[in-house]
Amino acid sequence: MKYRIDPSAPESAYLQLYRQLRQDLVSGELPFGTRLPSKRLLAGELGVSLVTVEHAYALLCDEGYVEARERSGYFAAFGGRPRKETPLPPLPAAESSEAPPEDFPFSVLARTMRRVLSDYDRRILLRSPGPGTPELRAAIAAYILRTRGLSVPPERIVVGAGAEYLYSLIAQLFGRGTVFALEDPCYRRIRQVYEANGIRCLALPMGEDGIVSPALASCEAGVLHVTPFESFPSRVTASATKRHEYAAWARGRDSFLVEDDYASEFASVTKQIDTICSLAPERVLYLNSFSRSFAPSMRTAFLVLPEGLLGLYRERLGFYSCTVPVFEQYVLAEFIASGELERFVNRRRRKIRQKG
Repeated sequence: MKYRIDPSAPESAYLQLYRQLRQDLVSGELPFGTRLPSKRLLAGELGVSLVTVEHAYALLCDEGYVEARERSGYFAAFGGRPRKETPLPPLPAAESSEAPPEDFPFSVLARTMRRVLSDYDRRILLRSPGPGTPELRAAIAAYILRTRGLSVPPERIVVGAGAEYLYSLIAQLFGRGTVFALEDPCYRRIRQVYEANGIRCLALPMGEDGIVSPALASCEAGVLHVTPFESFPSRVTASATKRHEYAAWARGRDSFLVEDDYASEFASVTKQIDTICSLAPERVLYLNSFSRSFAPSMRTAFLVLPEGLLGLYRERLGFYSCTVPVFEQYVLAEFIASGELERFVNRRRRKIRQKG
């Protein structure tokens, strides 16, 4: 068997196996419809536990690379025909809800706030750099490396007061002459913010797998804004095949893609690594918010800029002040750096699994 597990590697065994299988699926070595080795066979050949193989297969299933069939095993699902390429029927208008979590660790947050007041002292009175404090951007860079597999320097991270504020910055970064393509349906405030900034928006119909392929292929927009995980209000999650299709679209047209990764922390039974940004980092602006993973009141979101857009951002938008209070930035940085945010997210993820 070609797969190998290195016990001395820092990466866990299930992620090593996941990456090797994913590579074979993407390269076509395991073509669409191929039956994968059984969990017991693979565990025996590799000398790992059955749970290790189950975790790797579960992550591949979550991301759409593999399909589990009852009493038949696991089959390659990457590169095949989408589940449905006809547009979704009209959906009723709805608003995204952000209910405060019942199990939020208030006592931990209170201790963190007191520690920030004590340790940072009068630094909380100073003005924040425009993209955000170095402490918070460094904490975010380390966090998305651990949880999303994205390795980016803190200098490419911009902090803002909520995703809608960052949508506005993106619109101003590209300018009114750039056409934006959006999912149809999409979260209505995305369109509202872009149009308020003078952007012309195209609506691309959604199927059960993401944007319908013919509409995507014929789209000549300069920027495509997608929400790969549970796009609102359709609740469609793009499969691995569709995410690769999005990345190929951006590269093939020299266009850019905004990956709105809201709530992705709860996308998987383990960790969803395969972002579109990881597939085409030079063409993707990665955006996420702490409204769901921390609390709705923490109006803090962040944007990861491609290396090639950093100079343009500084030229056009470098004069902006950061819209998140310094004290809240330091508190969030400490909450992330201490591991408390990941522990909280993991508890919520376990509860979601139990309910499901």
